[in-house]
Formats: sequence, C-alpha cells, structure tokens
Amino acid sequence: MLDETVKIPSYEDMLAAHELIRPHIRLTPVRQSDYLNELTGADLFFKCENFQEPGAFKVRGAANAVFGLGDEQAKKGVATHSSGNHASCLSYAAMLRGIPCNVVMPRTAPQAKKDTVRRFGGKITECEPSTSSREEAFAKVQAETGGDFVHPYNDPRVIAGQGTCSKELMEQTGGLDMVVAPIGGGGMISGTCLTLATLAPETKVIAAEPETADDAYRSFKAGKIIADDAPKSVADGLLVPLKDLTWHFVSNHVSEIYTASEEEIVDAMKLIWKYLRIVMEPSSAVPLATILKNKDAFAGKRVGIIVTGGNVDLDRLPWMKGD
Repeated sequence: MLDETVKIPSYEDMLAAHELIRPHIRLTPVRQSDYLNELTGADLFFKCENFQEPGAFKVRGAANAVFGLGDEQAKKGVATHSSGNHASCLSYAAMLRGIPCNVVMPRTAPQAKKDTVRRFGGKITECEPSTSSREEAFAKVQAETGGDFVHPYNDPRVIAGQGTCSKELMEQTGGLDMVVAPIGGGGMISGTCLTLATLAPETKVIAAEPETADDAYRSFKAGKIIADDAPKSVADGLLVPLKDLTWHFVSNHVSEIYTASEEEIVDAMKLIWKYLRIVMEPSSAVPLATILKNKDAFAGKRVGIIVTGGNVDLDRLPWMKGD
C-alpha cells in the first residue's frame, strides 16, 4: 500500500521535467531492422537511450532531480546507491551543475560503469552485491555528506524524468501498439506508464525481466511486492526490487511481464549488436529476448523497445569464453 505522504508524479510533472532537462540530454534516435522485424513478425522501433552521453536513459531522471534542487541544497550535492547506470548519470548531471556526487556501488559492478562514474567526478564507496548491504553503506555516506538522496528509481522526480523517454518515442514513431522495457526496480517502466496512461492509453506497457531475477514477475502475479535480496543475472542493471512508488505504477498500468533465460538474453544481445549495429548492455537485450520467446503476443504489432543503456566491459562480454 502506497503511503499517503508519498507524492505520485503526474503527467504535468513529466512535461515540466522534459522542459527542465532538454538542454542537458540528447534526443536519442529510433532505429529499425528489417531482419529483426522479419524474425519477430512485429514492427519494432528501438529507442536508443544508449546514445545518451553517460550511456543510459537514467540521465533523464537524474538531470530532473539535480536541476530541480534549490541552490542551498545543491551546495551539499547529491548522493545515491546504484549498480552503475544511475550512478553514472547522477554524476554526469551533478558535474553539469558543478555540485558534488557521492555514490555507493556493488564491488561487482562492471568496471566500465565505475570508470564512467569517476570520469564524471562521482566519488564511489563500494559495498557487497546485495540490496541490504547497499542501503546500509548508503546510510553512512549520506549521513557524512548531507547530499540530497536521489533514489535510483523510487523517486517521483526520477520517474517523471524517465517518462520523457516514451513521450519522445511516441512523437518519433507516430504511435505504437505496445512499449516494452526492461524491469528491475521499475523506474523506466513507471515513467512509461506515467506518460502513456495519459498520452496514449490504448498503448500497452510490457515489462521484460530475467528469469533468474524475476521478483517483479512474481510480484505482478501475486499482487504484492516480492523482493529478492541478491539475485544474479547477466543483466546486471535489473537486480534490484520494486519499491512502493514503482509498484504503484506496475500494479495499476503494466499489461504483462515476460521473462527470458540467461541464454536467451545473450542471444538477443548478439542479434542487436549484429543487426542494429549498436553497443548495448545485457539488460537492454531482455525486451527482444522476451519478444522472441512470445512471438504470438507481438506478431503484427507496432512495438517500441527502449534500449536502456550501453555501458559494457568490452573485455568481458557475456559470450566470451571463461566469463
């Protein structure tokens, strides 16, 4: 049950966020592949958020939070915990505004993501790869710095910012039957629900999740949040649980959640690298993996796919032997 004191972001909040962040983000392209359309039987539109400067969609929510801060709070900076992309994007937004950024990251986070955080001036504190360890380490960091906590996904400013992605996608495509995005904590899915519920209520929102980290799928079926503390998947950006605010959007607006195996995710990642010719991370391949696995649900439809990020260790790609 959502706490009555929690602010649920509105469509107007998303529109305001888009105006605020527009100077600080890129209007990312939408790509298509005749081969992938033929393979799936659907008309696929890939929204390439991996082309954002920090390499992920999360720059939208991060920029909305950072540039929405009052001057006094901004002096103390921002702080967060993240498996990588939110940390990178918050560091980037903080760098643009010239304020400090402290992040807690799992020690197992990809080196590419740690390098990006440091490149943008973020200060990293490492923790063990579990939600409980992450939150415990973060509490200490925030107490020491006084930075404004920008949650990776359970934050109305972040969700409003992420909702700008599907607004652009609908404008760029002229309308879709479905939009599919990966789900971990649910920030992008929540933003997508927020936008489409008003802008295109006939468009279905579908979430895609790894089988080995399927707590959102199980939550969806059970009608309540089921949280795993430390799941494992090649899709390292999708290993965190839903929270009350994102669960509000998922439970009220998501039409279906599909899952894919580790092998299916890697196979889909290869297909996108080969036929879209773009660098994207395993988490971003989960939507295509689930579409290939459930072709009948998507056949003949105009389907938007949000390519959420492209930060990968090029020396440790998931199909390399020994990893």
